Parts: sequence; C-alpha cells; structure tokens
Amino acid sequence: MSEVKLAASVRTEFGKGAARAIRRDAKVPAVVYGHGSDPIHVTLPAHDLGLALRTPNVLLSLDIDGTQELAIPKAVQRDAIKGFLIHVDLLLVKRGEKVTVEIPVQAEGELAAGGNLLEHVLGTLSVEAEATHLPEAVTVSVEGLEAGASILAKDITLPKGATLVTDADAVVIQVLAAQAEEPAAETEAAEGAEA
Repeated sequence: MSEVKLAASVRTEFGKGAARAIRRDAKVPAVVYGHGSDPIHVTLPAHDLGLALRTPNVLLSLDIDGTQELAIPKAVQRDAIKGFLIHVDLLLVKRGEKVTVEIPVQAEGELAAGGNLLEHVLGTLSVEAEATHLPEAVTVSVEGLEAGASILAKDITLPKGATLVTDADAVVIQVLAAQAEEPAAETEAAEGAEA
C-alpha cells in the first residue's frame, strides 16, 4: 500500500460560512484526531484528496504546517446529490500500529449453470491490520457454486498480516436459486376462472 502525500493547513475559522468558503477555494475541511491528542482542524486540497479516497483505507501522509503525520480516513461526508466532499475525519496512526478497518469483498468467477443469483450479504469485512499495510480489498472465488451454497467469513483467505474481526460464522456471500415466473397463459386462465 502506498502513501499519498497531502499538504494540510491548520484552520482557525469554523461554522457553515467558513466551511463554504473553504470549499469555494477547492479545499475540504477536515479534522485529524487520535492518540489522545487534541483534534487538529485542517483544510486539504479537494482534488488530491478526492483522488486519494478512491483507494479504500488509503494511508495519508499529511504535512501539517511542517509536521509530518500519518492518518487514515475514518468518516467521509459527501454532498448527497453532486457527490463532492463536504468534510473528512482522519484518524492518526503510527507505523507498526494495528487498526481495525472495513475492507470490501469482491466476488470473481462464474456460478454453476441454472440461472442462480449471487447475494452479497456482507459487502465488507472488519479486519485488524498494521496501519501502513492495510488491505484494499479481499477477493472470493464463487466459481461453480450452486444454489444453497454460502461462504462464511472464516472461509475467506485474508491478506498476510490481517486478522478477522467480523464474526467468523457470518455469511458473506450466498447463492440463491432463481425464482421462476408463472407462465402468462396459466395466470390469465386462473384469473378468468375466478371471475
């Protein structure tokens, strides 16, 4: 996992008006907290931060007025309609420190023939890993699975250094049989008999 370097500026103005002014300047208001220190209110470049946040659990190397800090995104608020960043909460981390994060579960492969449906019961897994080596995602093979099959959290091979936090017996993916529709002629005949 690579680090994304961002320059952060400490902010002293708060409230809706100040936040709107920050966003007009193509920046995003953020708060950096953790390790028992006081929260630091900063602004980050909106474009660079938006690109960095495309990677799940990205490690950010922040230059906060000359001080280097490592952080991971904890909460990201976006505009409901346009999708631009409104505010970001960042958690301070240290090299070698273990943190718990959510990683996306991706399925690959073809199900057994017969029109079966794949259901993602859990879209993410909670795992504990070193802050500087956070997995981006975990891939699960569903090749040849038939209706009724399921994959539990404990069945998924995690990346090296990651340990499962999610309940081991939780169903992550299951295969459902496709529901067959009633033929149209039978439905019309049944409706005609009732009338």
